[in-house]
Amino acid sequence: MLLPQPLSVEAFAPFGDVIALDAATEVREINYGHCQRFHDLARLELSAEGGRPLVSLFRAAPLPLPIRIQRMERHPLSSQAFYPLGGRPWLVVVAPAGRFDPDAVRAFLARGDQGVNYRPGTWHHFCLALGDVSDFLVIDRGGPGENCDEVELQPFRLVASGS
Repeated sequence: MLLPQPLSVEAFAPFGDVIALDAATEVREINYGHCQRFHDLARLELSAEGGRPLVSLFRAAPLPLPIRIQRMERHPLSSQAFYPLGGRPWLVVVAPAGRFDPDAVRAFLARGDQGVNYRPGTWHHFCLALGDVSDFLVIDRGGPGENCDEVELQPFRLVASGS
């Protein structure tokens, strides 16, 4: 059984970046003072082996509770960024890059105003919407080369709110 902890910059640092207003280390006034730019929130790595950036929208349906974690994936050639568009909390399940270690899996409860950017090779579960169908802005890599590995797991339960 895995219990999620709140998503924070410090706790998520081994896996990538937290994308959120309160994660910004630099805020710039732009457009003649009518806009704030929360600058450089994620290190996108998308160009390996001739890759190019893709901007997509994902629509994720919540899984039945309690959530059974049965597989993880990684993208060895690129980062992958997710940002929720509906303001609903969601779950992030990750493990360090390298050989998959089931004992190193961690779970985070992300607020509806927090996204993540997985570093290349970071193991992660697909989008885990909570409560209702949720849309996400996704920035990842398109192009040649194999960029998705999956591992099947001995299923385990993720205890989320309400499960």
